[in-house]
Amino acid sequence: MIELKRVALAVSLALFASACSEQAQQATPTNSATESVTATVDSATQQTESEKANQLFEDIFMENVMRSPMYQSYLGIKQDQDKWDDMSEAAAQEELALQKEQLARVMAINPELLDDQTKLSWTLMKQGLEENIEDFKWRHYNYPVNQMFGMHSSVASLLINQHRINDVADAEAYIARLNGLPELFEQLNENLKLRAEKGIIAPQFVYPYVISDSRNIISGAPFDDGEPSTLWADFTGKVSNLDIDDSQSEALLTAAETAMLESVKPAYEDLIGTVEEIAALANTDDGAWKFPDGEAFYNNALKRTTTTDLTAAEIHQIGLDEVARIHDEMREIMNKVGFDGTLQEFFVYMRNNEDFIYPATDVGRQRYMDEATALIDNMRERLDELFITKPKADLVVKRVEPFREKSAGKAFYQQPSMDGTRPGTYYANLYDMASMPTYQMEALAYHEGIPGHHMQIAISQELEGIPTFRKFGRYTAYTEGWGLYSELVPKEIGLYQDPYSDFGRLAMELWRACRLVVDTGIHAMKWTREEGIEYYVENTPNARADAVKMVERHIVMPSQATAYKIGMIKILELREKAKQALGESFDIREFHDVVLANGPVPLNILEQFIDEYIAAVKAR
Repeated sequence: MIELKRVALAVSLALFASACSEQAQQATPTNSATESVTATVDSATQQTESEKANQLFEDIFMENVMRSPMYQSYLGIKQDQDKWDDMSEAAAQEELALQKEQLARVMAINPELLDDQTKLSWTLMKQGLEENIEDFKWRHYNYPVNQMFGMHSSVASLLINQHRINDVADAEAYIARLNGLPELFEQLNENLKLRAEKGIIAPQFVYPYVISDSRNIISGAPFDDGEPSTLWADFTGKVSNLDIDDSQSEALLTAAETAMLESVKPAYEDLIGTVEEIAALANTDDGAWKFPDGEAFYNNALKRTTTTDLTAAEIHQIGLDEVARIHDEMREIMNKVGFDGTLQEFFVYMRNNEDFIYPATDVGRQRYMDEATALIDNMRERLDELFITKPKADLVVKRVEPFREKSAGKAFYQQPSMDGTRPGTYYANLYDMASMPTYQMEALAYHEGIPGHHMQIAISQELEGIPTFRKFGRYTAYTEGWGLYSELVPKEIGLYQDPYSDFGRLAMELWRACRLVVDTGIHAMKWTREEGIEYYVENTPNARADAVKMVERHIVMPSQATAYKIGMIKILELREKAKQALGESFDIREFHDVVLANGPVPLNILEQFIDEYIAAVKAR
């Protein structure tokens, strides 16, 4: 666990010393004694009420965790590891009732009796519950299975990556989960049909991905005569590492094989049948505007994602302005490397230059993994220049598994387990090596690994002095804003020595600027999938395959992609504000500590933290 932040402690001491100094100068002995008694009583009341509030926050967090066996597995909790989540409408109504009851308990607390940190927790808990209750009406406005994520791929991913088998009980729980898939997928099928009745149907391009991923999972032994399937290879590999006798091992393998043939295969076949039925109803309309009350839904989604009141039109314009700015910076690098031509011609050169693409072979992919790991290891050695607090959890680099690499994103981060026994993981998708050019490798590693998501998420989980729900909270603009900001920071300490790598950094920032334009274009301005793809191809050096995948992501995750640039812009704005206010007293390490010190927060709350930091440093 990480101790309370040094900056926060220094701030508190400075303010306390200032207050004591003023009292010593102004108070008479009688007033001082009276104020001392009053302060002691107030402090005791604060402590008691804050302790009660924090216990309530822990209770609510665990009530929600224990309703989700799958989330328990992500956190490393084994209590319900033989079960799946309940996806039924009845469960959704129960959750709504629970959240209303939880909100009533939170509202029964008087925030004026809480210390500052607990008051902030109260505000965030209250806001989160109110938003969940308010957003219940939008609960069907999503695609439960798509090319990015969904139960069809999540169950296999969870079993492989989160369901550890350390003893026979763990193996039996794994088998129980295999046997539980028919019930889970029956609920999933009902969810898909319910959305179809409401007119919430994914565009046509989504369904081949879902069907392909589902068939991949039930391909190979024991489902057919091929090589071991992904699940069978995972289970047999884990069981082979157990210290048990042959008869126990054989019993487990037999039970798992039966579960795969009699439960897993029919469950996936039924799901594929449902998906095929709904695919026949799909069209090529892409944006959220096509939903009932689609405009209101999208505006709400933007508000939740960015934690701002920016409109779709405002976000669209910010994107256009940022694209123009980054293009100018790219022209400078283009001139530096001596390229004679237009920026668009340079994009084509970068896109097609085989020197920046490792071979699509085992050797080429391993080279990419080795160099990405080396970049992260080097950055790890430079952290003292930028940070006071560093995560205790380790970080590893892994390839995206074959069963989902065709449809998964190009890179992503998986958080460590709550107990720290499972490290954080930077996943690189090496299915299409042309989509992973080496000139973008450096920025990608910094974003997903160090100093990006691993610093932010692992540190958040290890914080002391804040309730658990804040450690595991997610505000996308904060989280992804930090990830994108983390691509820039290494340049400021002398990395990106290769101008092409620096171009890659700008290319990735440009990609996120284009997201502002395309996301709002598709969901608010009725752009087509093809229009979105062409915008990326014309304005970025990325491969067309990247553009296709990105636009398809926009379509199934309305608003999500706007978080990166909006969050980064805010963090940079706050950093500049602190620099201007503090001058030579500004310390980048302290600034980063303040940003990371309280876990994920909305951007307006982050601004309050920076304002308090500025005031405290001035008081120092």
